[in-house]
This record gives sequence, structure tokens and C-alpha cells, in this order.
Amino acid sequence: MSRATWRTCVGELLLHPVAPFLVGAVLVWFAPRRVAQVAMIVAPIVALLQLALLDAGTTVTLTYLGFELEPFRVDRLALAFGWVFAIAALIGGIYGLTTLKGREPTSILAYAGAAMGVVFAGDLMTVFFFWEIKAVASSFVIFSRRGGNSNRAGTRYLFTHLVGGKLLLAGAIWQQSTTGSLAFDAMELSGGTMLILLAFLVSAAVPPLHAWLPDAYPEASVAGTVFLSAFTTKSAVYALARGFPGLELLLWLGVMMAVYGVIYAMLENDIRRLLSYHIVSQVGFMVAAIGVGTEFAINGAVAHAFAHILYKGLLLMGVGAVIHATGRSKMTELGGLANSMRSVFTLYMVGAVSISSLPLFSGFVSKEMSVAATSAEGFTVAVILLKVVSVGTFLSTGLKLPFGTWFASDGAGPRDAAAHPRLRVGPVPMSMFIAMGIGAGLNLLIGVYPAVLYDLMPHTVDYVPYSVDKVIEKLQILGFTGLGFWILIDRLQAKAKINRDVDWLYRRLPKILMGRPTPPRGPDETAPSESAWTARGDVQRAGRSIALAQGRLEGRLPAIRGSEPPLYPTWVLGAVLMSTILLLLVLTLATT
Repeated sequence: MSRATWRTCVGELLLHPVAPFLVGAVLVWFAPRRVAQVAMIVAPIVALLQLALLDAGTTVTLTYLGFELEPFRVDRLALAFGWVFAIAALIGGIYGLTTLKGREPTSILAYAGAAMGVVFAGDLMTVFFFWEIKAVASSFVIFSRRGGNSNRAGTRYLFTHLVGGKLLLAGAIWQQSTTGSLAFDAMELSGGTMLILLAFLVSAAVPPLHAWLPDAYPEASVAGTVFLSAFTTKSAVYALARGFPGLELLLWLGVMMAVYGVIYAMLENDIRRLLSYHIVSQVGFMVAAIGVGTEFAINGAVAHAFAHILYKGLLLMGVGAVIHATGRSKMTELGGLANSMRSVFTLYMVGAVSISSLPLFSGFVSKEMSVAATSAEGFTVAVILLKVVSVGTFLSTGLKLPFGTWFASDGAGPRDAAAHPRLRVGPVPMSMFIAMGIGAGLNLLIGVYPAVLYDLMPHTVDYVPYSVDKVIEKLQILGFTGLGFWILIDRLQAKAKINRDVDWLYRRLPKILMGRPTPPRGPDETAPSESAWTARGDVQRAGRSIALAQGRLEGRLPAIRGSEPPLYPTWVLGAVLMSTILLLLVLTLATT
């Protein structure tokens, strides 16, 4: 490639919406806190301006090692996700204006930029590059909390997503070797694309590959969780919509996600874990629509992803304000906040009725489109299950959580006043109210005037959300759900208990296997054969090795104390760099 061509490519890439985020991340690393606060607002605003100037069909291509790469591709699908990612970054930046600390702004800007890079990538090599940056940067968002279980949860999160990245790398190499192309478009299932699909499913939090999400998201700072909810799973939804539309397997995986997530959400006591399980559930609606694969369904999946980022962010900002003001996150330790945090409750409920698809709010014009598209293709069982999930969604986010947080008792916790002394409610920063107000306004705007959303969809939208029968059906579902909650209110309140998920297996199994074999103690006991005894000892020794490795991995990141930002371990970045070097090496060998 000539020098002039390189200069042209570089100039065009400076118009890439990823540029302000990554430039901001570098500048914030060296700048004082005040500059970081400005960058958190300016970077997404610049990205929004860049998006307004982009036209569908814009591409930047270059040749590297004999391969045609497309690091920048603009079409309507990419633009839809780009718009909502930039909006989410702006709202999150305002929300965390007074609470973000240390290196957290750097991590967040890099994370948002990497998600934007995935959306506008036109080849698998570029996708992998930004996928790995996204994994590392989002892990540092979790580490930045500097307390609680953030180190261990962040390490488990990082390990999971680095494994997903390696699957993506292996799939990209396999795909290139069999097809001679790294293009990121709709793909048929083959050996390489199955690995790519698995990598996307890990990031989409498809059970049983989902446990990293409810494990890690509640351990980030209250502002960090808002960003986490916006980018990781939604970039995976974009990747599935781009690479595997119409794959029926995704329909049933999505339905399973929706059911699984809402069941665990209804059982949960921690308010952020409850909403984290609802991310799994709501992403299930999107994955199911992608599995249907029609233009109508893809529009539904994208519209739902767009609205979900807005209303889920609003929900997490609402409970984040509660945690910030009270220092508590369990419903059994909250209650009685209706008077002291009335404004937060009102803003939270806008998000709650949006996720529950109440008419005039964003969920009604977006999520219901994905269900309607599924129904149009005759998947009756899937539609019934998705509508049942909608009942559980309103029950847990619109009734159980707000009742347990704001109304269950008068400030002493719902059941044991001696164990939970009267809540002390601190002030909520004005920046949090401004961010929540913007989020609430956008959810209401989309619900009242859906054309604002539909005009951004990748295909022409013919769906009419408002009709008498649709509105009456939704009001009946929500009304009877509310009546049922009122009747069974004592049974449906949060319980102070821990709910085991599939992550219990990979956390406990190595420790169970660590136990030493014990010989028979009584004369009537039958001793195992020598070979069986040896095999049992081998299994237990292997278990001890696995447990020790697990403990070392989780303890690799020391507790973060003091005011200085942590020096993150070099093995993390080294793993990413080695993966990239490996990809480049394989591509080089393939061209010789």
C-alpha cells in the first residue's frame, strides 16, 4: 500500500466513532480528575457528532499481509448500535461524574471505544482486536471498585472473556484457512464458525455460560455497572445479528435464556443481582428474534437492544442511587425509602414500566415487536413462553424490587429491626438525577413517538405497535400480575438467602475433589480394589491441583487499598498481546 493510501486511510479512521473514546482514554490516564470528568462527557458527544456525519455504505479497506481488511464499515445495523452506545456512554458519564475515581474513567472510555470498534468492524481480525480490548477494559471497570469481592469477581470475569476471545481467534483462523476470507458477514455453520458462534454466546451470557454476569456486575461501582450493562452483551447481540441471523438454534437458546434469567431474578434478594439476571432474560428476547432471522425479527432484536440499554441503564442508575445513599444492596436490609428517596423511586419506575412493556414506554414499542416477529413465523410455543416471562419481568422489577426497597417497612429493614438499625440515607448527587432524568425522558419519548427509534432500524419498519387489542392485552397481563402480587405479597417478598447458580459447580467441585481418600473403618465395610483406590487418589490429587490453580488465579490480583490506583498485573495484558501476535503469525505463515 502506498504512503498516500495509508494517509487517506488514517484520515478516514480519525472519523471513526471509536477515536474520541480511545484518545480520551489515553489522555485521561495522564490527566487530573477534573480533566477526566470533562473527557467522560466530551468523548461521547464527539462520537455522536461523528455518527451524524456518517453515511451508510462508508468503508475503509486496507491490505495487510495479503489480506483485505475492513476496519471501518458503516451500514444501518452498525449505526443503530453506534447511536445507542454513544448515548449510553454520555448518560453513564453524567451519572458517574462525581463518583468515578482512580483509573476507572480510563477503563470506561477504552471499554466504550472497544464496543464501538466491534460494531463498525468489517472483518474478523478487527473484531477480535476490539473484542480483546473490550474484555480487558471491562474487567478493569470491575477491579476499579477497590472493595468487596470485586477482585475475585473481576478475575473470573476476565478469565471467562479471555477464553471467549481465544475461541473467536481460533474460529477466525479456521474460517480464513477454509474460505480464504476474514469478512464479517452472515456465515454458514462450519468448524470455524461454530467456534466463533460459541465466543459470541459466551459474551451474550447464554446459560450455562452466563454466570460471569450476575457474579461480576454487582461487584463494580454503581456507575461502572451502568456501563457494563450497556456494552458487553449488546455487542454480542450485534455480532449474532451480523453473523448468524436465521439460525434456529438461537431462537430456542434465546427462549431458554429468557425463562432462566427471570426465574433467578424472582428469587434474588440483592437488587443489582436481580437486575443482572434480567439482563440475561432480556437478551434472550433479542437472541430469539435473531434466531427467527426475518427482517421484521432483526428489526425487533435491534429495537429491543436499543431500548434495553436505555431502560436497563435507568434501572441500574436508580438502584445505584439507593446503594450510594444507604450503603446497602439487599432488599431484606432496605425499605421505608418512599419519603426520603421519592424522586429516585419515580425515575426508577419509568425504567420498570419500560422493561415491563407498559404502553407509552419504550419496551412496548420494541420488545413487543420481537415477540410479534416470532409469532408471525409460527413459533407458538416460543411466543407463549416469552409472554409468561413478561409476567415475571413485571413481577420482579416493577413490583417486588420497588416494594422491598422503598415500601417494605419504615427504614429498619422489613423484618428484623434489631438486626438492621434504622437506615441512614445520604445525599444523591445532582449528576445522578440529571442522568436518570435523561434516561427516563428517552424511554418516554420512544414510547410516545416510536418513529424516533424505528427510523434507525436496519430495515424498513412496517410494524404498528399501538392498536386496541395490543394495548388491552398488555394492560390485562400487567393488571392481573399486580393483583397476584398484592394477594401473595407475603410469599413473594425477598428472602435473606443465597441462590446457587451453575457457577457453584466450577467453584465447589475442585474443592470437593481436594478431600483425601479415607480407608474403610469397620470390618464389615468393603475395601475398594487397589486400582480403584489408586484412581480415586489420582482424582483427588487432580482436584487439589485444580483448586490450588483456581485459588492462585483468583488471588493473583491483590486487594486494592489506598488512594493510589493499582498496578495491574502484566500477565493480563500479556495474554492479550500473545493472542494478537499468534493471529498475526498464523496469517503470515498462511501467506508464505
